[in-house]
Amino acid sequence: MGAETMLKTLLYTVNSLLQQQKYRAALAVVKGFRNGAVYGAKIRAPHALVMTFLFKSGSLREKFKAIAQATYTHSRNLAYFVFTYKGLRALQSQIQGKKIPFHSFLAACIGGWLVFGENNNINSQINMYLLSRILFGLSRLAVEKGYIPEPKQDPFPLFAALVWGIVLWLFEYHRHTLQPSLQSSMTYLYDDSNVWHDVSDFLVYNKRPASK
Repeated sequence: MGAETMLKTLLYTVNSLLQQQKYRAALAVVKGFRNGAVYGAKIRAPHALVMTFLFKSGSLREKFKAIAQATYTHSRNLAYFVFTYKGLRALQSQIQGKKIPFHSFLAACIGGWLVFGENNNINSQINMYLLSRILFGLSRLAVEKGYIPEPKQDPFPLFAALVWGIVLWLFEYHRHTLQPSLQSSMTYLYDDSNVWHDVSDFLVYNKRPASK
């Protein structure tokens, strides 16, 4: 009974603390860290699972170790970044007494440099994912602000044509410039489909099972 009472008291104290407006900015930083860790794990774990079992060789233990490492790295980095970004934004607002758009840019630049500045596979994928999104966003913003005229026709077909034309040209003639995971995917699609020996590795398998 004593333990139950202590637990209720602890929960009451914590919930009371969470309602304190003066701690809201600091608590938002902590929850941001939590959300970054959870979201990073949720989106990386299934991706790493599929890519590892499709394209990587090695023992089952080595594959699960690679999945765990990729998931941990993505989860940790996203948690660190959200913590840094929200913390720096709150600090700037506290110093200047108000929020301005430049606070977001500066806080994110510092966080990006510190957390995602290391050139590794995980950071490369995340940064390139964001690059494609911000190019779309900046294009739409430029149209909204009147910096460029609104297209009379949907430009998406032209965009798709250029994207696929360029990526296949790079793959066929300069594939070393592409990210390793993209090289693996495209090798599976375009190179491995040129090789077969019988129906087993034509329809059932991509490659013949290793002889025992």
